[in-house]
Amino acid sequence: MSRRGLRKAGVRTAGVLFLVVMSALVLLSIKIYRKDFVESVPVTLQADRVGNQLRTGGQVKARGVVVGEIRGVRATPGGAEIDLAMEPGKVSQLPKNVSALLVPKTLFGERYVQLSIPDGSAAAPLASGDVITQDRSANAIELERVFDNLLPLLKAVQPQKLATTLTTVSTALEGRGDQIGDTLATAAAYLKDFNPNLPALNDNIRDLATVSRLYGDIAPDLLDALSASAVTLDTLHEKRAELATVYQQVTSSSQHVTTFLANNRANIIALAADSRAPLEVAAKYSPSFACTLDALAKLKPQMDKVLGAGTDEPGLHVEITVTQPRGKYVPGKDDPVYNATGEPRCYPTNGLMNPGIEVSGNGAKPVADGDLGPANSPQERELISTLVAPSIGVPAAQVPAWGSVLVGPLYRGTEVTLR
Repeated sequence: MSRRGLRKAGVRTAGVLFLVVMSALVLLSIKIYRKDFVESVPVTLQADRVGNQLRTGGQVKARGVVVGEIRGVRATPGGAEIDLAMEPGKVSQLPKNVSALLVPKTLFGERYVQLSIPDGSAAAPLASGDVITQDRSANAIELERVFDNLLPLLKAVQPQKLATTLTTVSTALEGRGDQIGDTLATAAAYLKDFNPNLPALNDNIRDLATVSRLYGDIAPDLLDALSASAVTLDTLHEKRAELATVYQQVTSSSQHVTTFLANNRANIIALAADSRAPLEVAAKYSPSFACTLDALAKLKPQMDKVLGAGTDEPGLHVEITVTQPRGKYVPGKDDPVYNATGEPRCYPTNGLMNPGIEVSGNGAKPVADGDLGPANSPQERELISTLVAPSIGVPAAQVPAWGSVLVGPLYRGTEVTLR
């Protein structure tokens, strides 16, 4: 074959391949549009009629949650059959004995399939190829009849003209409430001459004037509110998937909390009962918490000084004095005893180891910026007696009470001036 013949054969082959590829792409697009590659569970709905607002691609809902979509609608001798594609993850929660309603989204919107789940149903879940029927209960028939009778009325009213009429009425009533009231009052006077039983009607008409004035004032706001509600409803419609996810998460969390409380109810009751005694003690001594925390806060700077914080010699610096032994431990005599019976109280800050206290013969007074409390308090005397008793070889109870006046300033780093 000549070169020219080979070129013609190649061009023809390329043309055939191009047509085959284009046909494959068109077929693939059609299958993607029909969602042939989307995994779903096919279910058939038998209805006596579907109306004009049911479209392919419409939603299938159960208790407000989208569980599938409409794949096809075809007529039958007994009514119509609707092909439903259910989501595999949600069809297991729908029993076989569900029924369906064809409900419009809005008064003028398209219809969707609303599945009704019987209360307490124990039937097996829906499976591929199952057939469900239309809900023919009395309430469902009455609801469908209402929508059928309302649709011609809404078509005849024409919503845009109704909105214009309401706006015109609102404008006509605005600022004319007093005139309407006077007119009605005059009419009431005429009617009273005809019928002596009209006073009650007169009161009702007067109240009607007040109500009419109110509606005339709020009519623009009412129309604005209706317009704003349309935006809100559109937003909810757009966010229906997120709302469904939130509802599922709330349901799951509630189930977890219920399980936790059911498994631990005995422990929670026991914990509450066991906590009562310590809580009562804490409540009794709660007035002293503030003083305790305040004392701990004031002790921190002194402990920093004892531990050498901020100096070149950090660490604990102590002076140890060897004293005479107090004898061996005698059981029954030296056993520790806690015999405090006092009520909760706050002791004043004793100023021990706090610089800035000047002790004089006639008492002590703080000379620093803050109030460090009085020196030679009972608590300070008790602490000084405990520290001094080993060095002088006497029991702490025999240390003179005036010892804290002489020794206390040594621990505070101050001087004693006798006057």
